[in-house]
This record gives sequence, structure tokens and C-alpha cells, in this order.
Amino acid sequence: MEILAKYFEKIIIFSLSLMMMLVVLLSTIDFAYILIIDILKPPIFLLQIDELLEIFGFFLLILIGVELFETIRSYLAEHVVHVEVVVEVALIAIARKVIILDVKEVSAVSLLGIASIIIALAIAYFVVLYQRRSKDNHQKQPAQEQASISTTEK
Repeated sequence: MEILAKYFEKIIIFSLSLMMMLVVLLSTIDFAYILIIDILKPPIFLLQIDELLEIFGFFLLILIGVELFETIRSYLAEHVVHVEVVVEVALIAIARKVIILDVKEVSAVSLLGIASIIIALAIAYFVVLYQRRSKDNHQKQPAQEQASISTTEK
């Protein structure tokens, strides 16, 4: 049963990877089409604010897809979900929300909520980054000590 479960998991993860690649590819093609249409629309090479917001929002949406694909790939390779990547995806998603947000139509409480989400995600990102760097430094330190011991023995 355990072998069947692992095989099933690999099939699902592989299927998700293929579908995510397809979604990102089609979104990129759609993004290029929208960009070209917006640029060639009179006045040529001049974009309006709403067009810029649409382009930035679409770009960040594709970036979110790429980051999600990276999360799927890392899970497939290591069977570990990297918290740093998940927090990055969340930060990109909230940045996209802020970029396409019409401040005139959103209440002050919603804006405070979005601000607190941004602060919480930023703190989480730096905590995860700090832990990873301190872990990397801790692993490098014994190797450096061993190298200095071997050079002093010679």
C-alpha cells in the first residue's frame, strides 16, 4: 500500500507540474498579446494608467505561477515544501493585490488589513532567511575549523 501511495503522489505532482507549465506558458502568450495590443493602440507606445496596472498585475500573476511551479519542483525533488518560497509567493500575490487595488473603493479597515498582512509576511520572510543563513553558517564553521586544523598540522 505504501508503494502505491508513493507512486500515486508522484503521478499527481508530475501532473500538477505539467499543468502549471501549461498555465504559465499560455498566460505568458496571453500577456505578450495584451502588451502588444496595448502598445500598438493609439497613441502608439504610450500606455494609460489602467493599462499599466493591468500589465503589472498580469506580469505578477505569471511570476506567481512560476514561483508555484518552483515549489512543486522542489517538492518533487526533495519532498519538502520550502517555507521561503511559499512566503515569497504570498508576498508577490499581496504586492499584485496592492498594485491593482483601487484605493478609492477600499475601506480603511481593508487597507489596514492588507498592510498588516504585508508586515507579517515581511517579518516571516526575514525570520526564515535569518534561520537559513545561520544554519548555513553553522554548517560551514566546522568545515572551516577542520581546514584550519589540517593546515596548522602541516
